Amino acid sequence: MGSFSTPYLIGYNLACCAGWAMILSMALPSVVSALFTFSLSELSAALASVYGIDGVSKTLTIVQSAAMLEIAHAVFGLVRSPVQVTSMQVGSRIIALFAINNSPSAQVQFGAGLMILSWAFVEVPRYAFYMAALITGDATKKTPYPLFWLRYSLFAVLYPTGITGEMTCFLAAAKDPAFLAMLGEGKESIMYYFIMFFPAIYVPGSPSMVMNMVGNRKSAMKKRFARPVPPPRGLVWPEVTEKNGKKSRSSTPTAKGILAAAIGSVNKEMGDKTLNLKNWRFGYVKFLKALVNEQCKSEEACLTAAKAGLEKAHSTFQFVAPDGSACSVAEAMSAKNASKFFTGYIKGTKSRSEAKLEIPYKGKNLSGDELKQQVNKWVDYGTIERSCGDAIISCIDNPEWLDLRDKYFVLLGAGSAMGPFLVLMALGANVVAIDLDRPHVWKRLINIARESSGSITFPMKEQQDTCKNDDELYAKSGSNLFTQTPLIKDWLLNLYEGKAFTVGCYAYLDGALHVQVSLAMDAICKELTEKRPNTSLAYLCTPTDLHLIPKEAHDAAEAEYKNYASKLYCMFIRLVSRGKLLTKNAMPPIEGEGGPFYVVNGISIAQGPNYAMAKRMQHWRAVVARSRGCIVSSNIAPSTSTVSVVSNKTFAWAYEGMPFFKPFEIFAPETSNAVMSAILFHDLNNEKSAVHPKQKLSNPNELFKWGSFHGGAWRCAYEVDSLGEASVLIYFSRLAAPYAKVAVAVGAIAYAKMSGMF
Repeated sequence: MGSFSTPYLIGYNLACCAGWAMILSMALPSVVSALFTFSLSELSAALASVYGIDGVSKTLTIVQSAAMLEIAHAVFGLVRSPVQVTSMQVGSRIIALFAINNSPSAQVQFGAGLMILSWAFVEVPRYAFYMAALITGDATKKTPYPLFWLRYSLFAVLYPTGITGEMTCFLAAAKDPAFLAMLGEGKESIMYYFIMFFPAIYVPGSPSMVMNMVGNRKSAMKKRFARPVPPPRGLVWPEVTEKNGKKSRSSTPTAKGILAAAIGSVNKEMGDKTLNLKNWRFGYVKFLKALVNEQCKSEEACLTAAKAGLEKAHSTFQFVAPDGSACSVAEAMSAKNASKFFTGYIKGTKSRSEAKLEIPYKGKNLSGDELKQQVNKWVDYGTIERSCGDAIISCIDNPEWLDLRDKYFVLLGAGSAMGPFLVLMALGANVVAIDLDRPHVWKRLINIARESSGSITFPMKEQQDTCKNDDELYAKSGSNLFTQTPLIKDWLLNLYEGKAFTVGCYAYLDGALHVQVSLAMDAICKELTEKRPNTSLAYLCTPTDLHLIPKEAHDAAEAEYKNYASKLYCMFIRLVSRGKLLTKNAMPPIEGEGGPFYVVNGISIAQGPNYAMAKRMQHWRAVVARSRGCIVSSNIAPSTSTVSVVSNKTFAWAYEGMPFFKPFEIFAPETSNAVMSAILFHDLNNEKSAVHPKQKLSNPNELFKWGSFHGGAWRCAYEVDSLGEASVLIYFSRLAAPYAKVAVAVGAIAYAKMSGMF
């Protein structure tokens, strides 16, 4: 299709561009002449005469009707336009064309010319732009800038003028006896209401269309002037060959391959189906569910799948050296390195005070009995599991667990908003910090360490004693998890020999980068757990994932569903969404050795398959490391209002409305940090905790079942991913409530006054 489609599309765009240019050449002279009279009536008359100019109506009909081919282009994949959007855009134009062609009244009013000229001024540069993009092969950077600018800027003027012209044509046609007679039954005709539907949605729909165009313009300009992509360095997605023969580092084929390897190791047929999945962006959840189902069959199946997924990831992802040579991540981590990091060290200046567990919550620092009461409230409400509450209370009752003077914590992503750095520093821990080599990052971390009773150790490019001042210290500190993964591993293997490390994985990035940074952390964790005795691991799991859960949580979700299913609001949302929203949270149990196992699907489609893959790799490493004798603290953290999350307005709005669905609660970062740190301390000290490999689990994935501070996601009536839209509506309805009350009051007063009540 490629050899045929490009010449065809060039010809199509050229013909359409020429057609609209002809309309401009025929219509513009009279309109321009009227403009220079500076008379509004003359201009209106000139616009009203445009349709009647010889050749305009015929050319307009031909060139606008030809646009229906664009729907076929989208359907058959000749262009990458969404079929539905293209159909709506072309369809609305065709209806407007039908109205003006069949209504003499619509043809002779100023809006006809306004509509025709607006369309023509938009379409000439648009088709010329598409033609240039096809010829140059690059719509973003190689198209002539004047065309590029016109393509993404003219809408600001021509969309309002075009919609005004279309509205006047529709309204004129609606009153035109000839048009109504042509419809047969006039205003009683179904066709009449079909046609009039379009102007009815123009006014409410136009703001969103304009904002969409503004967003498209912003995105296009950003891409146009973006800096050239630097050559790949360090841990990168492998090159794949696209259908068009071009090579790219697309995440989809690799991610599918990793998941297929995991599933295929225990169910070949399902693994093959994973590889053949076409709509990966929205279809991956089904196969993650299939993976969990397969892992529940036995301990062996669970570990086999986890090992297969990790091995595939380590052997598939590439590590590109500074000279451009590439090898697999597994090969890079096993190779010898000539260079190395130096070690920086800062000891805090504060003396250690008596340690006690404090958790900031809603403006108060809770501790002791007051904290126990709050923990029990969370448990009773369903915000956290009983095992989580017990872990926090145990930490309160054992303050010696908070004496961290001889404890060493390696934080991969030390500056993360969800990491325990601040808590560890306050408790006098020895923190080995891995974070980006950016001066502002290290200025913050080092200054916090200096004002604490703990210490911070970190990699440096040069010896610490060569730094003349703090600015040099900040500039020479840090490392890059992507490009220096093997060097970080070497440095950690030789650091503080004989000391037990707890390695926490806290680095986070968006999209495909999240998978890369997760694999980089995993490569380091793999080496440390295999080569450094007494290494334990720590992860923060997300509630927006697939987890095995206690039967009590499943039963609570069932009870909440029965409660909410009868609420009018929920019934309405279910009805209008045709069951797509407010999906039942409680799932049927999965049978397997040691089962049945109860599961919750908290995956959020909006977060994407890369996020799910990154978290799944952490699950795999957790169960594999535990099976080899490592302590692995991997507890579910609650939904937290971090800056990165609430900067997305949709998530922020949803977070505001979610507490309507009990027992949901969204937590502040400082609360989440303190709570998850307390659970970590419990896990490291309580040998009866499920994280200890001596404790027998029915299935390795039950590791994530205990100690969960899920924020209500496990016990809610509905799946997390089906709550977003309903939560946003609740948020805005609450914002509107005071205004609605005022409006009702004003209306009541007005009615009373008109009725003569006072």
